[in-house]
Amino acid sequence: MENVIPVNEPAPEAETDEKGPSKSALKKAAKEKEKAEKAAKRAQAEEAQRKEAEANDVSKDDYGDLPPDGTLPLPMFEDDKVPFVELSELPELFSDTTKLDEPQGPHVILKARVSNARTQSAKLAFLELRDRLDTIQAVVAASDTLSRQMIKFCASIPSESVVVVHALVKKPKDPVKSATISELELHIKKLYVESRAMTQLPMQVADAERAIPAEGEEESADGPIVTLNTRLNNRVIDLRANLNQAIFAIKFGVEDFFREFLKSRGFTGIHTPKLLGAPSEGGANVFEVKYFGTKAYLAQSPQLYKQMLIASDMKRVMEVGPIFRAENSNTARHLTEFVGLDLEMAFNKHYHEVVSLLEELMLYIFNGLKEKYKRETDLLRSVYKVDEFKLPEAGKVPRLNFAEGIKMLRDAGEEIGDFDDLTTPQEKKLGALVLEKYGSDFYVLDQFPLAIRPFYTMPSAETQAKYDSANPNAGYSNSYDFFMRGQEIMSGAQRIHRAEYLEQRMKEHVSPVDPNSDGLRDYVQAFREGCSKHAGGGIGLERIVMLWLGLPNVRLASLFPRDPGRKTP
Repeated sequence: MENVIPVNEPAPEAETDEKGPSKSALKKAAKEKEKAEKAAKRAQAEEAQRKEAEANDVSKDDYGDLPPDGTLPLPMFEDDKVPFVELSELPELFSDTTKLDEPQGPHVILKARVSNARTQSAKLAFLELRDRLDTIQAVVAASDTLSRQMIKFCASIPSESVVVVHALVKKPKDPVKSATISELELHIKKLYVESRAMTQLPMQVADAERAIPAEGEEESADGPIVTLNTRLNNRVIDLRANLNQAIFAIKFGVEDFFREFLKSRGFTGIHTPKLLGAPSEGGANVFEVKYFGTKAYLAQSPQLYKQMLIASDMKRVMEVGPIFRAENSNTARHLTEFVGLDLEMAFNKHYHEVVSLLEELMLYIFNGLKEKYKRETDLLRSVYKVDEFKLPEAGKVPRLNFAEGIKMLRDAGEEIGDFDDLTTPQEKKLGALVLEKYGSDFYVLDQFPLAIRPFYTMPSAETQAKYDSANPNAGYSNSYDFFMRGQEIMSGAQRIHRAEYLEQRMKEHVSPVDPNSDGLRDYVQAFREGCSKHAGGGIGLERIVMLWLGLPNVRLASLFPRDPGRKTP
């Protein structure tokens, strides 16, 4: 009866040997050992197979990851006749495609990024290579001299990796519509990875090829996958996009044309201090920094120094440099740091000599962009669906007095006082009215009210006497703003060049300043020593780029923008 098993109780799994493990445990251990031995043999066989394949790999020296210093292997340069070229040069170098039908044909070496890599089969892979605005299809095909191992390696390269390729230039059977260089393709013979990108990128370059919505607009159904904020947080990847490459090519063009034109007109390039011992232009829009136990301030503009250099008989000066404005403004057209294009010049008879030169300057920039940056401009406008920038004829730039602009706005239903400053919506509305009447997206508004201009602005003697001779801030001034698409890009004026009158205006200005203060004493002193009458202006470089292209946000025109909420990257 002792060996009878109760009906409702489970039978024991196995007999237990008091001196060792159970039989089931021994059996399990044996199976695990057998499994491990099989895995080891399999791994050994795979390693042997890999080594054999490697030993028999006819392409083993023709591909791989380069060492940390990027030194290329000797096989890449066995033939000194193979040129190292830029991707953008290929269409011109091989415009005659008849030679590309030869069995070997021309060889080139170039560096590019891998936009995409895909396997067609074990014997064929395709890469899309990109360098700035240009892309081309590259083919990796198995042959007696190109192994399947190389094809597998090429197809596994992560997007955005930098590669150096030695390739045969061929004409594809059909144009490759997905590439900008569609009439050529590369048949790769050697490929080395110079820098391997991470497999999971925080965003894709393709995300930055889409338009962002304008301020206040919602994204469309096929709109951006990532926000502007995400793009700016990952700016290095973002800047690789064709759109951004085009924006900054144009930005450089504007700066280049600015210097080119003014140099031809006898201007001298200058560099003024950006660290100041005291706020120099009044107001609270300055950044304070520590300076060896004291305070210093970042310059709001080179304005006072430009004028001091006119007093130094430099006569015509220009500067390209950073401008800092501590304005807590988060609009689509404001930055706390931007690039200023500044100029100042002495004139002979009337400040309109300077206005006319500035008009010529802007037309020179615009026409230069039309001629030399058409490809980049067309690309941006096609994505942002912006009309071509309408230009006036030379010598026919619309130049309106402020009072004329006010009348045009009133006639269009705006309620605005004679001496009120224009709001942003009113500026845009006036720009639309000017475009309708004069057919130009570019115009000048002259003779601004004196009360809304800085203390160094020359009053208009005629209008001041006419409106209220007892009010020192009545009437208009010899000042002007330039506009693109209804938005201001430049503010300028004739400056006061006599010390005694300058001191008077500083004291009686609507926002008085002390001519003997630390930030202004040396400035005023410059005019006590004699100074020619002069005028000038300051242009926002990013504003020009934004408005020429019709971009919805000025941050797109700054490599690493700074605004009230952004100090990195």
